[in-house]
Amino acid sequence: MLDKKPIYQFQIGDRIEITSVELRDDVMRRRLLDLGFVPGATIEIVQKSPLGDPIAFKVFNTTIALRQEESSFIYAKKVHKEVV
Repeated sequence: MLDKKPIYQFQIGDRIEITSVELRDDVMRRRLLDLGFVPGATIEIVQKSPLGDPIAFKVFNTTIALRQEESSFIYAKKVHKEVV
């Protein structure tokens, strides 16, 4: 089993399962949870900008772009199942 790491460290096309959201800012944490970045959710890395920031993630059939600043507090592990 692979160790968890921040979601910005995965590559385009990777399917990952969120293991934790470790933000201390309650407003931003609530916003990310509302967008679908919840533990147990399977997401896909769709696209990275040429400089690597921001990164587009497919979350429950919606594409959401996050900056590295935000995505560095969301941890995940790589999985090999289909995104629903």
